[in-house]
Amino acid sequence: MSEILLPAPWKVAIPDLQAKISDVMAQLDGSFMNPKKDLVLRAFDLAPNHVKAVIVGQDPYPAPEHACGLSFSVPREVRKLPPTLVNIRKELISDLGIQISDSGDLSPWSKRGVMLLNRTLTTAPGKSLAHLAKGWESITDDVISYLANKPVIFLLWGRRAQELSSIIPAQQQICGVHPSPLSAYRGFFGSKPFSEINSKLVPLGLGAIDWTI
Repeated sequence: MSEILLPAPWKVAIPDLQAKISDVMAQLDGSFMNPKKDLVLRAFDLAPNHVKAVIVGQDPYPAPEHACGLSFSVPREVRKLPPTLVNIRKELISDLGIQISDSGDLSPWSKRGVMLLNRTLTTAPGKSLAHLAKGWESITDDVISYLANKPVIFLLWGRRAQELSSIIPAQQQICGVHPSPLSAYRGFFGSKPFSEINSKLVPLGLGAIDWTI
């Protein structure tokens, strides 16, 4: 398997990250994976000094047509959205009172400083958490630890994301119920996470995020 390369700003920020990524990909050599190989590091297209907020996901969507390298997002052409993403869109509209497109593509957020990072960067097609404990968690923990020392706000939905809370200053984290249909009605709806991120960013002098899609 040819190597996937971390963008230069991240290599400078966390020097041993590329070697760790190469080790994980070597373990997975020959495996079918979601997302496609050229999208595995897509979240890192956002340079570390441009990150204002991080939304932590669990792992890529199991459906190959959904996984795109950005947590919770799907490609723009997808019309049948995953239920979790449907719930995120509902809360986005409820929270901010904005009109949004019918797309599930959240990449506009990443262009505005929101890193959409899964804790595990790959999975097997059709199976959630297939690549758990392959080494991705160490990589994403390093990323979170690095960003936690900067004025960045972290949105941690659900138990696996909240495992990171111990390495993030309390004032920089927002913990909430996962938007999955299994848990969304236990406190996700009405939690207003997007306006809360903005309310934490503005005092830092970073400016509110435009959440339209």
